[in-house]
Amino acid sequence: MRDVAIVSFASSSTPHSDLEDVEMLAPVINEALARSGVPRRDIGFTVSGSCDYLCGRPFSFVMALDAVAAWPPISESHVEMDGAWALYEAWVRLQHGDIDAALVYAFGKSSQGDLRAVLGAQLDPYYLAPLAPDPVSFAALQARALLDAGRCTERDLAAVAVRGRRDGGLGASSEEELLRAPYIASPLRAHDCPRSTDGVAAVVLVAGDRARQVCERPAWIRGIDHRIEAHSLGVRDLTRSPSTELAARKAGVAASKVDVAEIHAPYTHQEIILREALGLDGGTVINPSGGAVASHPLMSAGLVRIGEAARRVLDGTAHRAVAHATSGPCLQQNLVCVLEGDR
Repeated sequence: MRDVAIVSFASSSTPHSDLEDVEMLAPVINEALARSGVPRRDIGFTVSGSCDYLCGRPFSFVMALDAVAAWPPISESHVEMDGAWALYEAWVRLQHGDIDAALVYAFGKSSQGDLRAVLGAQLDPYYLAPLAPDPVSFAALQARALLDAGRCTERDLAAVAVRGRRDGGLGASSEEELLRAPYIASPLRAHDCPRSTDGVAAVVLVAGDRARQVCERPAWIRGIDHRIEAHSLGVRDLTRSPSTELAARKAGVAASKVDVAEIHAPYTHQEIILREALGLDGGTVINPSGGAVASHPLMSAGLVRIGEAARRVLDGTAHRAVAHATSGPCLQQNLVCVLEGDR
């Protein structure tokens, strides 16, 4: 296996943007490339993550290619998925050995439609989609199961929100203040749900010695794996995430101390489930960026978690970091990435 590292990361998010996808992407991609030290002509593979039915335009990712200068022709791919899975494809592509650098980017505009309605298209078309449930209601069912199992309290959920809002720059709040807020889908309150934003992210991956040439302290991908749960929620234990546990084991999370973990938990109770699944202890700093509670740009939020974890390795804040990404209702699909810096 070739050593592959993240050498740069850039992102941007806002509650609402009037810009087109290309206009949002271009400055972020240019920033990531400039930070990487890799000339655009040396990027051997480009891959993106997005969702066509989010913006309501078929093949919208083709139009977004204007942001990466697709002429002369480039080797390009796309996943109808969060950008974290695009990063996985880029990592696999670099294992082929014929190229040394790849660009990964992701984009999504949550403000373009009603997410509660749009995300219903992910559901089983025979048994669940006709009932028109929304993701908040599903998350509330999961949170209720976790509370009824005695694994946490509503105060524990509020504590996650307090930390996320503080670290994400949304201002200070107390647990008591948050617990006085009304339910939007019991037992979830507004602060327990993701703060939807329009956002983009870009990462540059470089293999082997080239990574050390362009970056003083590369964030090496020492393990990466992704797994999926059964599609039907009725056959799953919603209080656990076996796919995350398996991905963490395959990626080698438990091999050494984890300094920082960026967990993609759109709802506060999901962070509790994922901390247990990843086997993290009290010595790990969780979501120093604020996590999805502070900002959740659909389709790029998972890539942002990987980028934020890499940022801590790149700047020397952490030696070993774990990043997690999820997609689908109630933590249906999960990816785990272990990053390390050189000693």
